[in-house]
Amino acid sequence: MAVSSRSRPRNPRAPRAQASPARRIALGVLRRVDDGAYADRALTAECARARVNPRDRQQAQRLAYGAVQMRRLLDWLIDGVAERPDRIEPEVRDVLRLGAYEIISSDGTPDFAAVNEAATLARSLPGPRGKESARAGLVNAILRRIADDSKARIAAIDPADTALRHSFPDWIARGLVESLGPADAEAVMAAANVAPESAVRCNTLRGPREDIEAELPPWLPDPLIPEAMVLQAPFALEDCTAWAEGRVMAQSRASMIPARALMPQPGERVLDLCAAPGAKATQLAALAGGEADIVAVELHPARARALRDTARRMGATMTVVEGDGREVALPGGPFDAVLVDAPCTGTGVLASRPDARWRRREEALAPLVEIQRGLLARALEVVRPGGRLVYSTCSLLRQEDEDVVQASGAEVDDLSGEFPHMASPHLPGALRLLPHVHGTDGFFVARLRGR
Repeated sequence: MAVSSRSRPRNPRAPRAQASPARRIALGVLRRVDDGAYADRALTAECARARVNPRDRQQAQRLAYGAVQMRRLLDWLIDGVAERPDRIEPEVRDVLRLGAYEIISSDGTPDFAAVNEAATLARSLPGPRGKESARAGLVNAILRRIADDSKARIAAIDPADTALRHSFPDWIARGLVESLGPADAEAVMAAANVAPESAVRCNTLRGPREDIEAELPPWLPDPLIPEAMVLQAPFALEDCTAWAEGRVMAQSRASMIPARALMPQPGERVLDLCAAPGAKATQLAALAGGEADIVAVELHPARARALRDTARRMGATMTVVEGDGREVALPGGPFDAVLVDAPCTGTGVLASRPDARWRRREEALAPLVEIQRGLLARALEVVRPGGRLVYSTCSLLRQEDEDVVQASGAEVDDLSGEFPHMASPHLPGALRLLPHVHGTDGFFVARLRGR
């Protein structure tokens, strides 16, 4: 039986106490995302406004990111029991999404508590007097139905409908299946709905790793990436002194591999053709011991300014050039090494960018591929004969990865010996990292030779 806004709540005397700070922050994040904000920036703004403690921030992030990621499945659950789903107010729908996420996420919160908290949250929404009880009653009634039968409804979803089950847009799910096969595609989608690893890069330009260990929680090393540190507990990195002094950078292990594959040497001329926000550009500087001549290109002026600030904080010397990497004038002659970390759909990093799957549009893929091909063609023009060129993306779609490299006609180096267990099944020598296999972001990396 569907639930209408006229249904009577089982407990008409909803509690008057405020919902928890974490849930109020999470709702604020959802409201901002509905208005077009990025989830991470919205969380930062809401936490700063509320001045919450780290524990509440962590819970707010988990709730908000989860509700954003699972929006399609949550709306399917809500619309399946609401009598007039089209009449649900947007702010009430966000409250329902948060409550429904708590119910299906099995995080230890009892269903009745999730329902009561959501009803309290609905009661606190701004609006005309007299609507508080109606909103709370509607939320109470819908979430009670979801608590009663959501597991059975989810279990009954057609096994072939992985997009709904894992809350993905159809076109991304279809693209992952076409690129990776059904089993890996489903595993990638499942991994995108859990918290990613928290990794940082020690900036050796500012000192040895031992200097920052005391400021960080327990961590694990990566045998292939000496500067990588995988944190074993939540940590507000940007609040610590090591970050302010440029001794550490938040960066996934997968994101560190392109610079490692390029391996710049002291005295070389090195080009980063898509450099902002600067994690890889500053890593290139560190790998060369601060003795490479680095040129970093960024299209957008604001991001170029941020890149200069990051390089200054990290102690990395580089020349920042503003413009389109496909055509901008570059100083000097050919480069010994070029990195093209191309703009992409980001289908490998959806766990850390919860709203990204809903921002991407299928019709933008073909123009994006043209940009990627243009950037790689320019890189092949400016790298010296025999020089090294690394093309990478954080996408798992073949159109943006193997197909772009193969279309260039350039010779591909074999990276499988340097980075074992990461071989691309479609392009010999190239790398393909999968979140559910390698425990880090999804990435594609290929090293080419200048002609």
